[in-house]
Amino acid sequence: MSYSVDPGAPGEPYLSFWRERHLCTLTTPRPDGSPHVVPVGVTYDPEAGLARVIANRKSTKVANVLAAGPAGARVAVCQVAGRRWATLEGRARVRTEPERIAEAERRYAERYERTPAPNPARVVIEIELERAMGRG
Repeated sequence: MSYSVDPGAPGEPYLSFWRERHLCTLTTPRPDGSPHVVPVGVTYDPEAGLARVIANRKSTKVANVLAAGPAGARVAVCQVAGRRWATLEGRARVRTEPERIAEAERRYAERYERTPAPNPARVVIEIELERAMGRG
């Protein structure tokens, strides 16, 4: 059975699952190639082909993405709830533009039903989606 999903045109059950409030994980590669997995909030924007994670610029996840260089780091975000699960994969880059951070915060507040606390060290990890899979 195939669990492949078009990240730019997911079916409604898959997209609906990504609209629900769930804790997710972000997996980034450490400089030695081993995986670094941490809990995060993720927003999924299939129209833009992006997943977004707000983060502190001094976090290990941000350092791992930056260490990959301008091409970006290959990463995955995942969520699971019972028998439902969803994974998004792609190239992550750290963005510092205020308008991109504001958009990520707006989407986070919408999905997680709370506005993130102000953080002058906030950045957004934008993941250009290349693959999606799961069972929404």
